[in-house]
Amino acid sequence: MTFFAFDTHCHLQFSDFDADRGEVLARMKEQKIGAVVVGTDLASSKAAVELARQHDFLWAAVGLHPNDNLDELFDVPAFEALAADPKVVGIGECGLDYFRETTAAMREAQKDRFEKHVELAHKVGKPLIIHCRPSAGTTDAHDDLLALLANTRAKYPDISAIAHFFTGSRELMERYLALGCYISFPCVITFTDMYDDAVRATPLDRLLVETDSPYAAPKSHRGRRNEPAFVAESIGRIAEIKAAPADEIALTTVQNARMVFNL
Repeated sequence: MTFFAFDTHCHLQFSDFDADRGEVLARMKEQKIGAVVVGTDLASSKAAVELARQHDFLWAAVGLHPNDNLDELFDVPAFEALAADPKVVGIGECGLDYFRETTAAMREAQKDRFEKHVELAHKVGKPLIIHCRPSAGTTDAHDDLLALLANTRAKYPDISAIAHFFTGSRELMERYLALGCYISFPCVITFTDMYDDAVRATPLDRLLVETDSPYAAPKSHRGRRNEPAFVAESIGRIAEIKAAPADEIALTTVQNARMVFNL
């Protein structure tokens, strides 16, 4: 299947799309947008897989968000069964989130939850989709996650990982890059220049784009619901920053998505 663009991270199974999901999917199909529908807990992971089964331009990722659904335990057999589905191409989103107030015990619990995702990713041979959000004004969660990733790479050198919704500095991007990660930029880059240096410095062969819809809509739709078709705006902004043709960025990011997700 030929795609114009590929949204590596969206949540089309969320209730935000219940009223017009068919129309959103029709726009994707018309504009040749492929996507990975990402779970944040067992229920939304199951919904992601079910939605992906219904459309040949969708795939799914299954996982348990680091600090959403805090009372939910990572059900290894259930997630393993889901991950075996041929429509599942990633494990996550998973990682560390210290943005909300966290105790030392909560941080350790998040690390343990992440390690379970690592073991699953290794077992099924699918990449990790990493969510990482530090405390305000710090890199604390990134520091801890990068240490965990270094251990992961040493133990399982073949595991791939995607730094989802990357909104950090060039230096932070380079730390993820050094561990073999792909860098996925959200639509936030369309309304701020804070991440231009990171975008500019990301090698083309490690570059991905995403919407994280329904969240964080691009400049032209800011304050409203995001959707996968809007990923084209991020591609256009990356092209401006890198002084490259938009078609080249679109093609490259599609090729990278195919590579990391083994499509």
